[in-house]
Amino acid sequence: MYNSFKKKIQEGFTLVEILIVVVIIGILASIAVPIYFDYVERGYATDAKTQLRSIYESSKLFKSESGDWPDDIIELNDSNGLNIPQSTQNKWDFEISLTDEDGEVSGTITATSLEEMQGGSGQVVTYDVVTGKYTGYGQKDDGSGGE
Repeated sequence: MYNSFKKKIQEGFTLVEILIVVVIIGILASIAVPIYFDYVERGYATDAKTQLRSIYESSKLFKSESGDWPDDIIELNDSNGLNIPQSTQNKWDFEISLTDEDGEVSGTITATSLEEMQGGSGQVVTYDVVTGKYTGYGQKDDGSGGE
């Protein structure tokens, strides 16, 4: 009886088994954490991407009504009802740089994150109106400019 009790006490995991489990967990975490952070980054950039596209569409309307491209989003908000929520304006600074040569629109609209954006300030998302592609923060870095 004493021997069976002693065997039960000695049963358990060896140090090597525990180390193997720790190494496996470490490998899984090293794979999962970067994927998670990429996902979060894309989520933050989605707000800017949505607004960049809205700014472009409103800019085209502004151009057709006034003959000139807008200088900034304040001018768009005042003229034709572009409605960018104040919470988004607190997180992103938008810059419009559009030109029109021989009926061909070119240029970019850029969003730069501000201090209130949880992903950090100074992050830039750019919409190229010629290609229709987004580049910068939160985009897939596959060389195509990803969307």
